[in-house]
Amino acid sequence: MNPRSLTLTALALTTTAACTLLSGCWDSADAQTPVFTLTSADIPAGSTIANTHVLNGFGCSGQNISPALSWTNPPAGTLSYSITVYDPDAPTGSGFWHYSVHNIPGTTTSLARGAMNGTGTMPAGIHTAINDFQDTGTTGGNGNWGGPCPPVGDTPHRYIFKIYALDVADMAVAAGIPKTGTAAVHGFALSRAGLGTHVLGTASFTANYGR
Repeated sequence: MNPRSLTLTALALTTTAACTLLSGCWDSADAQTPVFTLTSADIPAGSTIANTHVLNGFGCSGQNISPALSWTNPPAGTLSYSITVYDPDAPTGSGFWHYSVHNIPGTTTSLARGAMNGTGTMPAGIHTAINDFQDTGTTGGNGNWGGPCPPVGDTPHRYIFKIYALDVADMAVAAGIPKTGTAAVHGFALSRAGLGTHVLGTASFTANYGR
């Protein structure tokens, strides 16, 4: 090995040793983009949903108050959010949509407890899709939060809370669907079938409930 090679090798070893002592040298390839995350102070991921948020009807005696939600680190360019709550285990053949709201302004970072009950505390400009409770009267109005109420004796159902970050202000216009459409129609649009690259990212958590 020639003197130049020995010098370069020694320099590389010295740099490696220094990086080790300093707990690693910064490398742009190692830099991680913050993860888009959805959480609830009322319903931790993987937990059993409290009676506060359970439906009051169909044999259930909960308070039917929607949980607080918050999210962090949305993708750059987000102009609006959509949020859905879905039970894939409902014995309907197609699951059950408990809630679906759209056009939440991109500057919003949370929804307060009870906001999804149609109390007027939601941000201006949003629209809610008709959920699967429709006009049964259990939610106080079409599109309002409808809490869990699975059949007695079922294995606890999963309730998937999911947020979509979009680069459009009005998802229904972008997807070409009516705002009066069902939660399932809106869900189809959000699956990239209708909105494609307008969906910048998603985040979700799952909680459980059985009786």
